Amino acid sequence: MKIDSMHARDTFDLGRQCGEKAKPGQVICLYGDLGTGKTVFTQGFAEGLGISSPVNSPTFTILQVYDEGRLPFYHFDVYRISDPEEMFEIGFDDYIEGEGVCLIEWAGLIEEILPETRTVIHIDKDLSRGFDYRQITIEEVEE
Repeated sequence: MKIDSMHARDTFDLGRQCGEKAKPGQVICLYGDLGTGKTVFTQGFAEGLGISSPVNSPTFTILQVYDEGRLPFYHFDVYRISDPEEMFEIGFDDYIEGEGVCLIEWAGLIEEILPETRTVIHIDKDLSRGFDYRQITIEEVEE
């Protein structure tokens, strides 16, 4: 599915809608360059889960856990990971096999350890369509 986002609010609202539909054990992998709106999507997603705490990218901590919503929410930002094996040191496998929802920003950096079944979301800019325009592609992957 491809969605046109004309403003950051559109990206946030799409994230919220996805959060409202999220299921236990779901793993969502976000792909996109710096400044494409991965964190905006994630903030909307958290709101859709019923989380009212501020949500920011956990770039320096790698993982932020939110327990206040209808499902536990595990927000990973793996931008600073140099080796995917580092993820197992923080219990990555426990989170992706748990009853919460995992959302992974910069998922391409740990591609080889991602679960076979996951939701893949690409957020891409196209400046020819405007500064705020994003094309968001969502697909379910089962390898």
